[in-house]
Amino acid sequence: MKFKVLATTLITASVLSACSTITPSKNNNTHTTASKAEAQQPVIFKEPALPKPFYALNPSDYDAPSKFEIDLKKADAQPVTKMVVTSQQDPSKTVTLDVNHLIIPTIDAKKPEMTYAPLAGQNQLDVTAIDDFIQMVEGQARHYPPQFTSKNVRRGFENKLRQVSQELDKYAAKDNASYDILLRAFKTSVLARNLDLGPQFTTKSLTYGQRLLKMTPNDSLVNFWFGFNLSEGGGQREAIPYLDKAIKGGVQEAYLSAANNYLYLEHNKNAITTLRNYKLKYPEETQVVDRLIKEIQTQGRTNVWENLADMKKGRY
Repeated sequence: MKFKVLATTLITASVLSACSTITPSKNNNTHTTASKAEAQQPVIFKEPALPKPFYALNPSDYDAPSKFEIDLKKADAQPVTKMVVTSQQDPSKTVTLDVNHLIIPTIDAKKPEMTYAPLAGQNQLDVTAIDDFIQMVEGQARHYPPQFTSKNVRRGFENKLRQVSQELDKYAAKDNASYDILLRAFKTSVLARNLDLGPQFTTKSLTYGQRLLKMTPNDSLVNFWFGFNLSEGGGQREAIPYLDKAIKGGVQEAYLSAANNYLYLEHNKNAITTLRNYKLKYPEETQVVDRLIKEIQTQGRTNVWENLADMKKGRY
């Protein structure tokens, strides 16, 4: 499979690119002139390149586009009701909104209920930018350890993730917070936990996950996220029933999470059996599975996710 192109570019921490060195000259005037000329040169900032996603952006089906991309296509196909609103930058002017965004309810909805409109109304939230960002973080940090090619890129993700999490927390704090709000608050907390942003995210991820399970106990994706969150947070035995339910619910990545969970428990036979079942269900993953099994048996591999990107380079 080929990873999908992301819709927008993450604004990460900018890096001051370079400072030229000047060869000392015997002529002090020449040296002074060169220094002045250098000082007048514009400062060039370069934004770190966004790394390719490591994890498939659709955990239910690695060969399918992400939900975010599907939602964008639906929004684009939906008729647009143009809206004229007051400009936030200049209240004396108006702005015409003529592009549909992704809008979710913030309260009183116990299942996914996304709509497409230019502007969020009362008890609604525009999550277009939020969903785009969450998808990008998932591509690097859905499982532990995260995969980043640059410290600067990671720092940009971390700073933005804190902001997004704080924004979602305001809505998720309500007792009647919607499924859509809780799911996004849950995901950001799990991702922040994987990025070691603080112990509070471990607590929040469990709280939001439990609220979602109470709301939709048979939701396969919620069980998947809750299961691997427990597993990678130290609750390996408790994770088993949730990962099993996710596998039965058709979440492709749940097989790998379950195998990884068994490795944590040092149940290597169960891990290998799970991987063989995964290969039967998804034969296109044969090369990856065979190598994982070989490394478990001969090298004592204890983590499915670590260095998995290198193993998949031949296929993706």
